[in-house]
Amino acid sequence: MIKLGDYNTLRVLRSTSVGLFLGDEEGTEVLLPNKYVPEDFQIDAEMEVFCYLDNNERPIATTLKPHIVRNGFAFLKVAEVADFGAFMEWGLEKHLLVPFREQAQRMEEGNKYIVHCYLDEETFRLVGSSRINKFLSNENVQYEVNDEVDIMAARKTPLGWEVIVDDKHKGLIFDSDLFRPVAVGSRMKGFVKNVRDDNKIDISLQPIGAKMLEPTAKIIYDKLQQNNGFLPLHDKSSPDEIQKELHLSKKAFKKGVGILYRQRKITIQEDGISLI
Repeated sequence: MIKLGDYNTLRVLRSTSVGLFLGDEEGTEVLLPNKYVPEDFQIDAEMEVFCYLDNNERPIATTLKPHIVRNGFAFLKVAEVADFGAFMEWGLEKHLLVPFREQAQRMEEGNKYIVHCYLDEETFRLVGSSRINKFLSNENVQYEVNDEVDIMAARKTPLGWEVIVDDKHKGLIFDSDLFRPVAVGSRMKGFVKNVRDDNKIDISLQPIGAKMLEPTAKIIYDKLQQNNGFLPLHDKSSPDEIQKELHLSKKAFKKGVGILYRQRKITIQEDGISLI
């Protein structure tokens, strides 16, 4: 079955005057218009395409890469506002509609919003929603401490940044765990710091405990290489100086320096650290 709003690996069936017809194992076919047909296509070869409905509500394939897929989230810009909703730029010729009823706040042309893409079961159309909370659930959270996750920054709170975890759950990065710039829509890797009894997820931007030592040391080592083998950071450097230069806490910096020193990769001086 061809999945609308997602990538499909389909077989090239035949070439026609309007494009290639692609099919799945169940015999369903979809057109890849000429403008998307690669020069080196081969009949019976497999091809990965994105499938959605065109302006005439017909299933169609494209080799373009949209900014969002079905059941995912993205930070999208409003191309225009019409009588029945806002049309978002999502990397395809046909814009993604966010109906007024699905807008957490009235959208304005030119502004960007976090949007969830889903298939409307009544109309069978892909639509967007900025009412993101109704698409997130922490009822069935199955993570261990230090599990790596994909996160998107959703909004700033008095405690830190609320994030979307693996496009499924809500999490929080406390201000005390922020050592790099974060903005709405930022996508990055995170690490599960804690899953509380109420299934709320605390996220760190760095691995926790012993696991943080190796990548932290690598961050320092890479920065040394970029700076001609020297960094003017040391035990007496302020946390702000270390955060500005490396996006690390002072505690993480000291542990990373310790690893590099024991591995005889650096020397420690009064005014900083140097590569050997």
